[in-house]
Amino acid sequence: MRMRSAYTGAMFDPITPESPVSDVRASASPMPSPMPSPIPSPIPWLAPDMADQADQTWQGWLSHFTFGLTPAGLAETGFAWLSHLAFCPGRLAELTLFPLTHLHDPFAEGPRDSRFRSDLWKQWPWRQYVQNFHLAQAFWDRATLDVPGLAPAHARSINFVAHQVLNALSPANFLLTNPEIQKAVRQSGGQNLVQGLIHFYEDWQRRVTGQRPKGMDAFTPGQTVAVTPGRVVFCNDLIELIQYAPQTPDVHAAPVLILPAWIMKYYILDLSPHSSLVNWLVAQGHTVFMVSWKNPGSADRDKGMDDYVRDGALAALDAVSDIVPGQKINLAGYCLGGTLALILAAWLAVKRDDRLQGLSLFAAQGDFTEAGELSVFVTDSEVAYLKNMMRAQGYLDTRQMAGAFQMLRSSESLWSHIVRDYWLGQRAEMFDLLAWNADATRMPYRMHSQYLEQLFLQNAFVNGHYRVLGETVAPENITLPIFAVGTESDHVAPWRSVYKVHQFTAGDVTFALTNGGHNAGIVSEPGRTDRHYCLAEHKAGTPLQSPDDWRASAPCHTGSWWLAWDDWLSRQDNAAKRPAPVAFGNARFPPLEAAPGLYVHQP
Repeated sequence: MRMRSAYTGAMFDPITPESPVSDVRASASPMPSPMPSPIPSPIPWLAPDMADQADQTWQGWLSHFTFGLTPAGLAETGFAWLSHLAFCPGRLAELTLFPLTHLHDPFAEGPRDSRFRSDLWKQWPWRQYVQNFHLAQAFWDRATLDVPGLAPAHARSINFVAHQVLNALSPANFLLTNPEIQKAVRQSGGQNLVQGLIHFYEDWQRRVTGQRPKGMDAFTPGQTVAVTPGRVVFCNDLIELIQYAPQTPDVHAAPVLILPAWIMKYYILDLSPHSSLVNWLVAQGHTVFMVSWKNPGSADRDKGMDDYVRDGALAALDAVSDIVPGQKINLAGYCLGGTLALILAAWLAVKRDDRLQGLSLFAAQGDFTEAGELSVFVTDSEVAYLKNMMRAQGYLDTRQMAGAFQMLRSSESLWSHIVRDYWLGQRAEMFDLLAWNADATRMPYRMHSQYLEQLFLQNAFVNGHYRVLGETVAPENITLPIFAVGTESDHVAPWRSVYKVHQFTAGDVTFALTNGGHNAGIVSEPGRTDRHYCLAEHKAGTPLQSPDDWRASAPCHTGSWWLAWDDWLSRQDNAAKRPAPVAFGNARFPPLEAAPGLYVHQP
């Protein structure tokens, strides 16, 4: 029988009654006449609540045609940019002469645009196309960035929009301006275009019928991915908690509890056996517990951040504490799960609960002041618009999120896909990480609204006024040793933003910077020759380096950062060992379904 969660013991502050109203003495002057009662609207649908509902419904409907981007916000940004640029005659004069003063060799030494790697682009007239394209990029960077008086948020937004347009108009995207496509046409007699049409039809048919992308069926959780042996030992309306079977006769004394992001399914950390962090960690002698989040639907619209703390992170911690009694726990969090781990650690500090031994954070942010390109989508206008989009359906849909993330790297994730699949008639081979990326989840209306408003916009957690489970929590109260990982090319959680954990926590911080992006940088199994990382420890109370100074001085290593993390985990409990458990769970938390559980299969 499936277990349901119980209240974990968090107490809420009682509501304090208002202070009595002071006695007001009548003055000598006559009392003014009472204000007349408002006249009811003769037209019911013009009542304020009905008008607001009409606005919400209209914006929710409109959002499906604007890819979730607010027209009002874009208009505000555009007006702010034009207004400030109009009062910069020197900049306008420079832009007028820009084509004459900024000609350059697009293939000179320096960063290369991956779209133009082929030597065919170096020949005329293709070389001129690339030069003009790079000139347009430089022009719009100069026109939108560092405009005096323009707010940085507006500058980022208008520059982002400009680059979206430029990426769509890149000469690499069209048959007549791409020499690689033309070469493929000559060599195949046009068969690449025929094959591209077939690919387009297949993708369109799968999209309209709701089918999974082609090749994804080969990576089904429990069959080819997420196959590390284990059992679900706890389940409620939000999570399944998986305990993995030991692979060594003795295990490290402290268990590891991992909180993945709920924006995607957990098995990015348990992909194919050779690239599974969970499988590798268990093989090193760790007892590992993993949270698998439910894929929410309309009925879960009112689940908020408190629910994700209480019925998610805290419920899992309570279960692990009961299953492995008398041992402190290493809590790890990835992406949003790392943010949740920070919040839980701060709440436990307020409660003087010392069950945690250490805190590990993978590409996770607690301070959102420098949240990178994703901040383009998180403004007051955008959040209000997004709330209306979510309100009707009760959640943020996977397709709506996918569109935003595609735009963050549109030249790589969107247009290169179109050129390869539809113009060249080629198919990229599906692999485990790519299949996982397409297996997205939804997010409840209330939780996502609170996350965007309180954590992202207000930065309430780092500013010390974030309330969770009735308590105001502050990250400065976290004195645990921390192992934090940033990735060099992360556009979701930029490594300099992740590095800020040094500033708002009070414990020792070991920071690792690895090559790769938000996902591939974390899934970095040992044995790969293309992996490297830099690592350094900062002791609490010692002077803190800036991110760039840290990068310049930190020792660097070839290989996977997993090895450094395993060493750090071992040092937290002085490599203490205990016999491996012979059964899953215990009497209170008996084993349920075999891993990967049921929630991971929810569409």
